[in-house]
Amino acid sequence: MAKGSCMCGAIGYEYTGEPAVTALCHCTDCQKWTGAAYTSNVVVPRTNFKVTQGQPKDYDAVGASGKINKHWFCPTCGSSLYTELEVMPEMTCVKSGSLDGGAADHKVRNIPLLRDFLDSPANDSV
Repeated sequence: MAKGSCMCGAIGYEYTGEPAVTALCHCTDCQKWTGAAYTSNVVVPRTNFKVTQGQPKDYDAVGASGKINKHWFCPTCGSSLYTELEVMPEMTCVKSGSLDGGAADHKVRNIPLLRDFLDSPANDSV
């Protein structure tokens, strides 16, 4: 089981099992969401993920696909926690920086596809 939380500790979550994939996303939506060039994500089955403490707030953004990207964050400190994509209804994209102990403790390995990065640093496929 992996656990995570926001910066102030008001929101906690956990997931069980192995991630389906870990991925870097360079889409414009993720860039705006984090203020960085990409997000580092641990993608887990939605049924394996649950909030264990507090009540995160959500923000809906329309992705380039025309579908909703629901971003969940702490209403107190603003930490990005996870995203639920309408294009991937069975999965939750946990922001690896919110994992307790950090991404390295959970052996998160993100291998971006060079082709995707070179073709479009802001790949808007979600």
